Amino acid sequence: MTTTREIRGRVRGCGWVYWLGLVVLTIVPSSAQQDAFQLEREAMIESQLVERGIAEDRVLEAMRRVPRHLFVPSDVQAQAYADRPVQIGFGQTISQPYIVGLMAELLDLQPGDRVLEIGTGSGYLAAVLSLLAAEVYTIEIIDSLGERARDHLQRLRFDNVHVRIGDGYQGWPEAAPFDAIVLTAAPEKIPQPLIDQLAVGGRMVVPVGSYFQDLELISKTEEGLERRKVAPVRFEQMQGEVLDP
Repeated sequence: MTTTREIRGRVRGCGWVYWLGLVVLTIVPSSAQQDAFQLEREAMIESQLVERGIAEDRVLEAMRRVPRHLFVPSDVQAQAYADRPVQIGFGQTISQPYIVGLMAELLDLQPGDRVLEIGTGSGYLAAVLSLLAAEVYTIEIIDSLGERARDHLQRLRFDNVHVRIGDGYQGWPEAAPFDAIVLTAAPEKIPQPLIDQLAVGGRMVVPVGSYFQDLELISKTEEGLERRKVAPVRFEQMQGEVLDP
C-alpha cells in the first residue's frame, strides 16, 4: 500500500508507532490523518468568517479544505491562519482569511464558471476559487512569485488552475470571456481590457484607489456596468502597464 495525496489537500501518510522499544511502520488511513493545522482552520472559519457574516456554504467548505499554511513560506506557517495579512516575500502578502472569503462570496461562483484572477500571489485564492468554479486563469507579474505559486498548485493537484507569468493589465484574451474576474492588487482605474473580457451577467471584484481604496463589486449588464462599494480595504498597488501615463 502506498501513500497518496488527494486533490483537495487531504493526505494519506505514514506514521511511526513506538511500543516497548520497537519501531513499527504503519499506514495511517486518510480518516485518521492528523493535520497539525486542522484546528486552526476550523477556528478561522468560525471566528473570522462565519461570525463576520460570510454565509455561503460552498465558500466556507472550500476554505476549510484548502491548506492555507502550505501557500506561505515555511518560516511564517505558524501565522498562516492569523486574522491579518502574512508576508510571502517579494514585498507581497497573502490577504487575511476574511478578505479572501469576502471576495470569493461576492463573486457568487457557479460550478461551471470560468474565472480570471489578476495577481496570483501565493496561489491561495486561486486554489479556493478552483473548488468553486470549473476553470481558474491567474496571472502574476512577479516571476519568482508566480513560479512558486504554480509549483504549489501543481504539487497539491489543483489541476483546473492555469498560471501565467506576466502583466495582468491586458487580461487573458484568448480564454475570454470570463464569468468572473477578481483583482488582488488595486488599480486607480479598472483596466478596460478586463472590463471587455467580463461576460455579460458576469461579476468583477476589485479594490480601487491609491492610498484610500474601496473593494467594489462590478456587475456587467446589457446596459453597462453596475458598481457597488463593499468595504474600505488596503491592497498593494497594481503594477505594470496600468501605471503608464
